[in-house]
Amino acid sequence: MRLPTFFVPVFAALILAAPAVRGESPAVERAALAAAFEAAERGRLDLAAARRHADHPLGGWLEVLVRERQLDALDADGLERVLARLGDQPAATRLRQAWLRHAGAQGRWQDVLRHGPEERVADLHCLWLQARLAGGPADADWLDRARRLWLSARAQPAACEPVFAALAARGGLPPELRWQRIELAAQAGNTALLRGLARELPPAERDLALDHAAFLDAPDARAGGWPRNARSRAMAEAGLLRLARRDADAAEALLARLAPLLPATGPEYGRVRAAIALWSAAGYRPSAARRLAAVPAAAFDEALHGWAVREPLARGDLAAALRAIEAMPAALRGRARWQYLEARLREDLGEPTTAAALFKAAARSPSFHGFLAADRVGLPYALCPREPVDDRELRRAVRRDPALVRAIELARLQRLDWAALEWQAAVAGMDDTRRVLAVREAQRAGWYDRALFGLPATESALAYYSLRFPLPHRPLLEREAGRHGLETALVAGLTRAESAFMPGARSPADARGLMQLLPGTAQAVARRLGRPWEGPASLFQPETNLVLGTAYLAQRIGDNGGLAYRALAAYNAGQGAVNRWAAARPELPADYWIETIPFHETREYVPRVLAFSVIYDWRLHGVGRSITDRLEGRSGGTPRAFACPPPATPLAALSPPR
Repeated sequence: MRLPTFFVPVFAALILAAPAVRGESPAVERAALAAAFEAAERGRLDLAAARRHADHPLGGWLEVLVRERQLDALDADGLERVLARLGDQPAATRLRQAWLRHAGAQGRWQDVLRHGPEERVADLHCLWLQARLAGGPADADWLDRARRLWLSARAQPAACEPVFAALAARGGLPPELRWQRIELAAQAGNTALLRGLARELPPAERDLALDHAAFLDAPDARAGGWPRNARSRAMAEAGLLRLARRDADAAEALLARLAPLLPATGPEYGRVRAAIALWSAAGYRPSAARRLAAVPAAAFDEALHGWAVREPLARGDLAAALRAIEAMPAALRGRARWQYLEARLREDLGEPTTAAALFKAAARSPSFHGFLAADRVGLPYALCPREPVDDRELRRAVRRDPALVRAIELARLQRLDWAALEWQAAVAGMDDTRRVLAVREAQRAGWYDRALFGLPATESALAYYSLRFPLPHRPLLEREAGRHGLETALVAGLTRAESAFMPGARSPADARGLMQLLPGTAQAVARRLGRPWEGPASLFQPETNLVLGTAYLAQRIGDNGGLAYRALAAYNAGQGAVNRWAAARPELPADYWIETIPFHETREYVPRVLAFSVIYDWRLHGVGRSITDRLEGRSGGTPRAFACPPPATPLAALSPPR
C-alpha cells in the first residue's frame, strides 16, 4: 500500500509526533509508521525522525529505508554496528546487500571482502569474486565458483561480466564448457544467449552453433546434416519439442525426415512423440488417438497419461478411456481422481461391483472426486478436521516471537513482500505445532494466505480446515449470496480459490480483490446494477468486490442454465470458451465434461471451487450439501454428513486388471 501524494502532508504531523501517539492507539501508531515509511521512500525522512520509532518492532525497517538513501555516509565500521544492532532481521540483510552493491560500484573491494559471498544472489556473488580477484590470483575455489555461475541457461547480471572475462583470460572457458552452456540455453529456448555464446567459439564450431540456433527458432531439415552425436540429437529434440507445441503436424513430418538422427529406438524420439501426442490430444485433434498409440510406453509421463484418458472420453469411447487408466502406474492410478473416473467408467460399462469398491476407495479422499465418489455409494464425506493445540503458554510464546510480530505488523501495513521475509525468518526455527499457531496469529490479523503458504508441508496439516478455509466478511458474504440466490458456501469457495480472502490480491492480468474481478468486467456489472463506479481501486474494498463479484457469478450461472460447473468454468476461462466446449461435447455428463476441459488451469479450478464449497458447508452449517446436486444445479436433497473414513483397503483388491 502506498499513500497518495495529498496524504503525505496530513501524515507529516503524525511522523513528527510519533512519541506522543506511540502506545495510545495501535491504529494511530500504525498510521504514523505507514506515513514514515512513505516519507523514507521519498527521501523525506532523516535518521533523527526514524529513530523516534526505534522501539517499535518495525523500527529497523524504517532505519534501513533511510540509510539506503545515505549509503555514502555509512562506512564499513558503521555498517557493522548497524548490522549488529539489527541482528538476524531480514531488514539487516537488505541493508547489507544494498551497501555491498554500492561499495562494489565504487570499486571498494576490501569493503566487499569483509562480508562472505552471497551465493544465492548472483550479482553479489560476482561482486565478491571481483573483489577476490582484485586482492590476489584466482585459486581453484575462485575458478570453481566462476564456472558454476557461468553455467546458466539465462544471461547473468552485468556484475558477472568481469568475472567471466577473467575466467576466459585464464583459460577457464574452453569450447567444451561453452558448449555445455549452449546446450543449457537450447533446452531453455534461449536462442539469443545461444547466439551470443556461439561468437566465442572457433569458426567451424561457431557456424554449427548458429545453425542450431536457427533450427530452434524455425525447425527444418537442416538438422539432418549435423554430426550424428548426442549434442545434435539434443538440439534436434529441443527444436522439435518447441515445434510440436505450435504445430504438431509439422513436428511429426519433420521427425520422420530426421529419422537417421533420431531413430525410433532412442529416448529423444520417444519424448518428441510424446509432445506431438500431448498437443494433439490437448487440442482434441482427429489424429490424437493415432499419435497417442505411437508413443513408446517409456515416454509417458503423468500429463500424457491424463490426456490418454481425456481424448477417448471426449469422443465417448469409454472402453479406450478405461484402458488408458489401466495403463497408468499404480501410484497414479491409485489417486482419488483416477479411482473415481475408473469407477465411473466401469459403472457405465456394466461392472457395478468393481465400480462400487473403487468408489468406496476414492471416497476416503477429502477432495472433489472423493466427495463425488461418496455420493455414488452413500458414504459420508471424508473430513477429519484438526484444530491447533490449546496451550496458553505456547500460544503466548509464539505470539511474542519478534520475527512473527514484525511479519504481522508488516502485513497489516500491506508490506507483504517484507512480511513474507519476516515470516520465513520466524517459522524457520519453529516446530510444526508452533507453525500452526503462527498461522492462526496471522489470520487473526487478516493475513489469510499464510494458511496456504505457511502451514507445514505435511498431510496432517491439510486437516486444519478452519485455518485453511477462513470465513472473514461472513455477514457480507451471506447478504450478497442471498441477494442473488447463491449459496454462501459456493461464493466462499470461489473467493478462497481466487484470492485466499486477501482483499489486496492482484493478478498479472489485473484481476483485483477478493473475487478477482477485472476492472472492465466490474464496471459493466456496476452499470447493470445501477451502482456508481468508483474506479479500479475500489475493487480492493471487500464490500465493493463482493457486491460486484456475487452479481457477476450469478450472471454466469444464469448464462449457463443454472449449471454451477459451467458457470465456474466461464468465471475462470470466459463464456466464449465454455460455449465452444459445450458445443463440442454436448452429451457428456458433468463429471466427464469437467475432466475434458482443455485448459489445465480451468480443469483444476472447477473441481477445486466445488470441493471448497463442501468444506465451507462444514464451516457454515456442520453438514454438507451433495456435491453432485451442486454440480448439476439441483436444489434440495438430503444433507450429507462428515466423518473420518475407515482404514483403507489395498487398491489391488479393488480394481483388478481387466
